[in-house]
Amino acid sequence: MAKRKRLTPPNPDYLGAPPAPEAGLETKALYPMGVAPGGRARPAPPIADVAAEASATAALNEVTQSLTRAREEGRMVLSLPLEAVQLDYLVRDRIAVDDGEMTTLMESLRARGQQTPIEVAALGGERYGLISGWRRCHALRRLQAETGDGKYGTVLALLRRPEESSDAYLAMVEENEIRVGLSYYERARIAAKSVEQGVFETEKQALLRLYHAASRAKRSKIRSFLTIVQALDGALRFPEAMGERAGLILSRRLEEEPDLAPRLRAALDRAQPADAAAERACLEAVLTPPAAQKQSLKAGIETKQPLAPVAEPCPGVRVTPHADGRLTLSGPGVTGDLRARLLDWLSRQG
Repeated sequence: MAKRKRLTPPNPDYLGAPPAPEAGLETKALYPMGVAPGGRARPAPPIADVAAEASATAALNEVTQSLTRAREEGRMVLSLPLEAVQLDYLVRDRIAVDDGEMTTLMESLRARGQQTPIEVAALGGERYGLISGWRRCHALRRLQAETGDGKYGTVLALLRRPEESSDAYLAMVEENEIRVGLSYYERARIAAKSVEQGVFETEKQALLRLYHAASRAKRSKIRSFLTIVQALDGALRFPEAMGERAGLILSRRLEEEPDLAPRLRAALDRAQPADAAAERACLEAVLTPPAAQKQSLKAGIETKQPLAPVAEPCPGVRVTPHADGRLTLSGPGVTGDLRARLLDWLSRQG
């Protein structure tokens, strides 16, 4: 029986170059999957290129949108040129910075770099307004001036988008309240300045909004210091050094004596105090009468110098006269009924 001859595939080397496809005719890959025989790479199908490009574009758009949202929502730390940050964007609450605190901050930046970003608002044209982080910016500027190192010429920042100016002021106050407590004068001053800038309509509104987390007693003390700010802001050189009790005494005196503010301003202008102690002494000289020391700002308390107590005018009631003309009634006989009768008697005198 004759053997059948098997057919073998043609040798591609004998076939020569394939004819060019006619224009307009659809061509399909001979080997749609894998690699063509002979190790030659097959061309990728056009639909695969389009799909890959579309997928890459979609992924890039998604990443871009995510980064944009993170930047706008303040979740991305930006590296900004220090000169692009406008430090006087807001009226600052902090009047002065202790040299020791600034030195400590500079050493920390030198050793560990900036650990906490500042907060800024976009002003347009690659400019940014500082909301919080005033001390960090000044420390970086001083380091750059001292060392000439370019790394101190940039600052890490979070972008904020306050809907209103009041939100920006609130962020600044809260940041300072948390990190470094302000003096009562500085707290009162920023409330007064925010009203001047038209951020709030009244000082009461400013206090309630800026210090909403503070107790009522604390807001009351800040309100008392508003009297000092209105009377002496600009004349005092070291107002942040004024203690709580001393400020409350001065505030009360300013309210009781309308001519006191001009006298204090004139005295401060003549004295030109060089430090907080000299300024306090200047204030005491005006507030303390030469004959009797009625007020003491240095001690922060009112000193009472009573005369010798008199005998009891009636059983259970003692009357104590003071050098400033006050009379103090004390004893078990001082009751509400006695007070009512005394006020009634006084109203009929004159």
